[in-house]
Order: sequence, then C-alpha cells, then structure tokens
Amino acid sequence: MLGVELWAEIRRMKHVEGLSQREIHRRTGVHRDTIRNALASSEPPSYGPRPPRPSKLDPFLETIEELLDDEPTLSGVRIREEIEKLGYRGSKTILDDRLRELRPRFLPAPRSFQRTRYRPGELAQFDLCAPRREIPVGFGQVRRGYVVTCELPYSRAFAGALVFSKEFCDIAFGMTRCLARLGVLPNKLVWDREGAIAPKGRPTEDFLAFCGQLALGWVILDAGDCQAKGALERSHRFVHGNFEAGRRFANALDFQDQFDGWCDRINARVHRTTRAVVAERLAEEREQMRGLPEILPDTDRRFVIRVPAQPYLRFDRNDYSLHPRLVGRRVEVRATQTQITAVCLDTGELAARHARVFAGGLAFTDPAHQAALEQLRGERRRGSDVVVERRPLARYDALIPA
Repeated sequence: MLGVELWAEIRRMKHVEGLSQREIHRRTGVHRDTIRNALASSEPPSYGPRPPRPSKLDPFLETIEELLDDEPTLSGVRIREEIEKLGYRGSKTILDDRLRELRPRFLPAPRSFQRTRYRPGELAQFDLCAPRREIPVGFGQVRRGYVVTCELPYSRAFAGALVFSKEFCDIAFGMTRCLARLGVLPNKLVWDREGAIAPKGRPTEDFLAFCGQLALGWVILDAGDCQAKGALERSHRFVHGNFEAGRRFANALDFQDQFDGWCDRINARVHRTTRAVVAERLAEEREQMRGLPEILPDTDRRFVIRVPAQPYLRFDRNDYSLHPRLVGRRVEVRATQTQITAVCLDTGELAARHARVFAGGLAFTDPAHQAALEQLRGERRRGSDVVVERRPLARYDALIPA
C-alpha cells in the first residue's frame, strides 16, 4: 500500500532530482509498477473503507427494527432472547454494536440548544449550590450549607455567599453580598423555581419587594429548565471540582474567605468560552450598568416575642438569654448573619445582644443576665422589709391590772 508521503517522495525524485524509475526502485524498494502508477497520478493515493462483510445478524435486522419500533428502550438482553428463538447464534457484541446504530432512530429526538449571546449588563444569573461536604460550625458540629451563586453571563464574573438555610432572608443576604462583590446592578435577575423565590412560577412577595427596592426586573425559568442557566450550571461543576477538591475549612468564616479569594482568582483568568479576561469584560460591562445604591435592602430577620418566665429566646435551634427584668414585656428580635439582638418595644432598652452561632442544641447566657437573675432571686428570698412598731412594756402593765 502506497502512502501519501512515499507517493510525494517518488514524484520529487523523478521531477526534481531527475532520477530514473530504476534508480527510484533501488532507493525505495517500491515495485516498478507502483512507481509508474505514482508518477502517472497527479492526485495522492486514497483508500476508502472496505465493504462490510456479511454478519450473522443481517437476517434478523427487520425483526430487531420491529421490536425497537414497539419499544425503543427495549434492552439488548430481551432483543437477543427474541431473535434467538428465530435461530440467531451470534455473539452479544455483534448485537450491541448494531443496536448503538439502530436505537437512536426510534428514540425521541434529544433536546438541542442554540448558542446564546448575552448583552452587557442585561442579566445576572442566581442559583443555590450545595457544597458536597458539610461545613464545620464550631462546638464539634458540622452543618449542611448552601452557596448563593451569581454570575454575569456576558463577562462571566462570578461571586458567591455561604448561608445555612433556603429561607428568603438568607437567600436575600446572599444576593446582596454577591451584588456588592460585583459592584453593579444588572437589569434583571434570573432564578429558577426556588421555594423562597418562585415556588410555582410566580415570584413571592418577599422577592418582589427585594427587586422593587433595587428597581430590578426578574426572569423566572420554566419548570425543569435549569439548562437555561447554562453558564451558571457549568460554574457549579467548576466550584465542586476546582474549589472544593482538596480543601479543608476550619469554620464558615474560613470557607467564605477562601471562596472569595478563589472567586478573585478565577475572575482574573482568561475564560475558556469568551476567550477574554473576565475582569476586563466586567469593567466593560460596568460602564453600561447601574451602581449600587447607598442603602441595600434590609435582609435581617425581624420578629416580636414576649419575654417568657424563663428569659430565653429560641432561634435557629439555639437558646439566647434575655434580660430577666423584662419578663412579660414585648421585645423585637433582629437576627443577622453574625449577631442576635433584642430591643424592648415600649422603652427601647437593650434586652440582649449575642453573637450568632450556627451550631445547634446550645444555650447562651449573658453574664449580666445571669447576675440580674441571681439578684432577683435574692430579693424574692429576703422578702419585703416591713417596719414594725415596738411599744414599751409599761403600756401593757398599765392596761392589764396586776
């Protein structure tokens, strides 16, 4: 078989060096007829595929097509059982190879996607990404966390915030932190049907209030259409494989610190899809986007309770002490990602301030509250001080005769 390289060399020897066919034969060892044919052909040699040899499966192809037409997902084992009844004695490999070619003709057409081009500053895609390992939260405990992720599909700038629940307050905190990291506001936010965002395809009032405060539009994806956030879905795989792999985290703060540093690094790289530096496209995109307002939406949890006889409030599986002198009065509790505070509604005095802990099943008592509680207990034990008049005994002697 004469290859293209040898064909070209023979023609060079003849037309450049002027060698005879005899000398070409001596140097190359190629048969003279082959040399003659190579010199006569101005096209390089090509060898097409050999015609397929007859297969033991050929007589049963019509039966296999009928079986697949009735049930496209019918297994190869069942198909082989049926054609063996008709006399097939071939191997399983021959059947499997042929089914790979035949089966796609009978299956529904797979979903295809068109390439999407994004306009600068138009969208910001949001989603929740669950780390594969639980996050240490102190006190020897770990807890499942969620990362609220955000990506600008034009520049592919990426940011994320760790939270420990899917409640809207935590998701809203994650969104505001991501937008603050990116430093701009898009025209619209893209979400799937997350329970706290749009559980039935209609945005919740909390989400609408959030968008209204920032003057943002929204896009809620159809059910089961997570591929519409293709840029962000691919980034989630990148988070699992590039960020999480081989890392250890001391606590939630360490996780967030490492994640922010990782986001800074990937935002400085050349993106594989856009073939451009992410930070440079983000700078271009910022020119067409609005800046952040001076005051971002309040994402803290707020609720009112009446201080119970045991002066503790229960929040996120933990008990936090309240001032015991406020028993029976109503206080407003405000929970941020780092702190729990309570303020008395009628007087405005501070009822409690605690650092928030994400571990569970714990009780935290402020030393000042403990001291006040012990003081109240002492007052109850002593009772009230009553002044009793003591009369001289001579008065009794005058009243009672001897």
